[in-house]
Amino acid sequence: MAKHSLRDTSSIIILGAALCAAAGPAIAAGEGPGRHVVVVVFDGMRPDFISPETTPNLSALAARGVVFAHHHPVYLSSTEVNGTAIATGAYPSRSTVISNVDFRPAIDPQKPVGIEVPATVRRGDLVSAGRYLGAPTVAEIIHSHGRRTVIAGTKQVALLHDRAERAYSPGASPVLFEGACLPASLVDSITGALGAFPPVSEGRDKMARDAWTTSAVIGPLWSDGVPDYSLLWLAEPDFSQHATGPGSAQSLAVIRNSDAQLGRVLADLERRGLREQTDVLVVSDHGFSTIGWKVDVAADLSTAGFRTGRAALGGLKAGDVLVVGNGGSSLLYVGGHDPEVCARLAAYVQIQDWAGVVFSRTPLQGTFPLGEANIDSPGAPDLVVSLHWTAGRSATGAPGLLTVDATASSKNVGQHVSLSPFDMHNTLVAAGPDLRRGVVDTLPSGNVDIAPTVLWLLGLKGEAARMDGRVLGEALASDAPALKGYEIRRLTASRASAGGAWRQYLQVSEVNGVRYLDEGNGAFEPGVK
Repeated sequence: MAKHSLRDTSSIIILGAALCAAAGPAIAAGEGPGRHVVVVVFDGMRPDFISPETTPNLSALAARGVVFAHHHPVYLSSTEVNGTAIATGAYPSRSTVISNVDFRPAIDPQKPVGIEVPATVRRGDLVSAGRYLGAPTVAEIIHSHGRRTVIAGTKQVALLHDRAERAYSPGASPVLFEGACLPASLVDSITGALGAFPPVSEGRDKMARDAWTTSAVIGPLWSDGVPDYSLLWLAEPDFSQHATGPGSAQSLAVIRNSDAQLGRVLADLERRGLREQTDVLVVSDHGFSTIGWKVDVAADLSTAGFRTGRAALGGLKAGDVLVVGNGGSSLLYVGGHDPEVCARLAAYVQIQDWAGVVFSRTPLQGTFPLGEANIDSPGAPDLVVSLHWTAGRSATGAPGLLTVDATASSKNVGQHVSLSPFDMHNTLVAAGPDLRRGVVDTLPSGNVDIAPTVLWLLGLKGEAARMDGRVLGEALASDAPALKGYEIRRLTASRASAGGAWRQYLQVSEVNGVRYLDEGNGAFEPGVK
């Protein structure tokens, strides 16, 4: 374990060549020029693809602001999990969203559900008395203070940020998600101005959809003025990286298009005279890898003698195993939480070459508790397996090869959701009147920190303090919470068997008690005791 003092922030801040020496005196967040916050999400954007050639607008923003060089998604490193973390500032254990696809018997007792699907969201709120998410979102908190927001996404994940049904009223806070609206009556006015939400043909990208959603924000949705908080969630480069792999010609093209949409937002703020009154954060929900190997976890377990399936017709029966694949991780639910089946299941997984890190609901040899990854939600599975990865390079030269739980995906295309550092390292760039200028921040940060930082910038400091994440104070030119210290830890677990030994590790960073997972992996070593 390594412990570090943060009294001297020069050890974790690198000043870039574009540093503006005259930063001026500290101002109170929300009381100075930064009266608006805009968050733009490039879904699946790896930070190593940022460059002046590919992302000129993002690069220019980085030069005048802060680059967070050690930024993390929460695990599972997937869209809905991190969309919720960005929205709530809560770990998955408290938000209850631990995967994109999950088994929630109260919503559907027979099969897994997509967490962001509107029907799932509505049913989830119905069966939980409005507590589908276990924590309030930034938008909900801002509304409770009588202030406005605009939430817009090319994907349905935007609905997780602000899902309340509402009637239209002038000056209301609209929500746009994959072409649908809250209130629903707004759809006609938006399509009247922009045309219909563009379709996506098989094998095509989502650039037109991203441009349409951006036009909706800077046009109809900002027609009553730029609100206190806006979020724009772009579908690319995630969609194209899944289809063609990180670093492909199509993936680079869609990154350029996402950067162009950021440029349009910045230009519109400039046109309105609000650029110097707006803090802009550009973030991605997760990193990305290339599929190197595939496994059908359900079929493998079935061959080994477990009663497994990817659905639970008639409900999950005692001792049966429901496998819920999420790309680079698999969730294993055991009917009745049968301890004997759980133990056999863990022991079997630990001798497979596709396993990386195994987490368990109850203590089992050679595993980590779910709580080590903050995925111990009330309805969590019995085992979560992050699949094996390597640092090898793809055909496009992008580092990071991943094993995935898949029945249809091809090799050499993109995927994520593992504990690979290529999945667990994502993008955050921020610039504006409340941010330092020309700075590279090497202190660990994460998506769980976005919400408290946004609320702090808007002057809602008490609300920020109640979140699991921290305010990214080292990057602020305004007043900020004190930095107290950070730790880097390497956790290990092992299990010996007659044929060898299973060993796994998890590297963890913590700042002010906020935990970030850097990476984790494991392997069975035959013949080793």
